[in-house]
Amino acid sequence: MKSRIALAFDNCRKEKRTALITYTVAGDNTKNNSLKILNKISKHADILEVGFPHNTPIADGGQIQGSSHRALKNGVKLKDVFQIIKKFKKNNPTKPIILMGYYNLIYQNGEENFLKSCKSSGVDGLIVVDLSYPENKNFANKCKRKSISFIQLLSPTTSKDRMKKIIRDSHDMIYYISMLSTTGGKLKISPKKILKNYFMIKRINPKKNLVIGFGITDKTISSLKSANGLVVGSMLCKTITNSLKMGQNPVTKLDKVVYNLKKKIL
Repeated sequence: MKSRIALAFDNCRKEKRTALITYTVAGDNTKNNSLKILNKISKHADILEVGFPHNTPIADGGQIQGSSHRALKNGVKLKDVFQIIKKFKKNNPTKPIILMGYYNLIYQNGEENFLKSCKSSGVDGLIVVDLSYPENKNFANKCKRKSISFIQLLSPTTSKDRMKKIIRDSHDMIYYISMLSTTGGKLKISPKKILKNYFMIKRINPKKNLVIGFGITDKTISSLKSANGLVVGSMLCKTITNSLKMGQNPVTKLDKVVYNLKKKIL
């Protein structure tokens, strides 16, 4: 049986468009608002990435760090993250959720316990930023046995030989990091060059769902819409930050932003 992630990509292919993948931090700016945000943006996004708040980031830029800080300040713990996802899935059972974060929290929780919580709350996929190939093979296999997709990362510096191995062992989605930067950085290379690299990777195995992340905003998204999927994260975290500063409702604001992003890729 196909996973919800694979089905989301199948649906986008039928509609001849790229998948819109959003990233928000669980618990930003409150647990209640975080759930409301997921419910709202799920009407426009095809797949939702949810970050668990972390105080020692590796790849997260300032906007995502700000979101994490707000969530941690509000006392959001890992159990709260699973609770938010579980409540979301109750009303949106078919919408794929990918949980994203760092291995430290998984290690502290225990891999089996963590995966058990993922399964019971309805998590469809995992991105563990600092658990790279081939060190992630054992954990990725554990994910597969639980029918949870482990999403591998590729970057512009990944060698072709290494790419082939990662793609061979990948599950339902592969994440291509468009540039060497933390999240939220301005695109340092042209969309044309990103797509050239992207299609070089796609040729290794055209059947695999390959998405692009990093540097994707309302200004760059339409020029990259020939990819299988596009991930927008820092722009959404920034929207929450700005709306809170202005005394606006972050839920309403984010709903409009994601709606407009979707329009740009149709």
